[in-house]
Amino acid sequence: FKILRFLVFKQWYQRRVRAGQIVTTMKECCRQSFLKQPCRLMIAMYKCEIQATAEVLGRVYGVLARRQGRVLSEELREGSGTFVIAAVLPVAESLGFAEEIRKKTSGFAMPQLVFSHWETLQEDPFWVPTTEEELAHFGELGDSGNLAHEYMMKARKRKGLSTDEQIVVSGEKQRTLKKNK
Repeated sequence: FKILRFLVFKQWYQRRVRAGQIVTTMKECCRQSFLKQPCRLMIAMYKCEIQATAEVLGRVYGVLARRQGRVLSEELREGSGTFVIAAVLPVAESLGFAEEIRKKTSGFAMPQLVFSHWETLQEDPFWVPTTEEELAHFGELGDSGNLAHEYMMKARKRKGLSTDEQIVVSGEKQRTLKKNK
C-alpha cells in the first residue's frame, strides 16, 4: 500500500486518540482497498488417477464433469483392457467422489486422489451483472453458475459466518385448521 495523504483533525492535541482507534481504522482501510479490486479465490486441487474398463469410460467422464474435474490424459494399459485416466479435481468437490464413481460404474472404476496444487478461479465471487447484455444473459441476480460465489458461501456456512441465503423466501402467516368458538 502507498499512503498518499493522512489527515488528523485540527485540535488533535485536545482529544486523545487511542491506539485501538488507529488500528481499527487502518484495518478497515486495508480491507476496503482489497475489495476495490476484483477478488479471486484459490482452491486446492487433487490429482486423480482412475483405472477403468472401456465400457464405463463415458460414465467416468460424466462424474468428472459434474464435479468440475478436468481430464489431463488417458492411456490404455497394455496387456489388459483397462484405461488409466489422469485428471484434476477440486478438493471441495471430492467429498463422496469415490463412492459416486464406484456406484455409477458398478465397481469397474477405481479412483485414487492425491493433493496436487492450488489453482486460482478466474471468477469474481462478488460479481454482479451491470450492463443490459449481462442482465439479459445472467438474470438480475447473476447467480447462475458463479462457482467462486458458491464455494465462498459453502465455506462461510461451514464456518458459521453470515451468508446471503434466505431461509424463508415467500412466507405466509400460518393458520390453524381448528375453528374458533
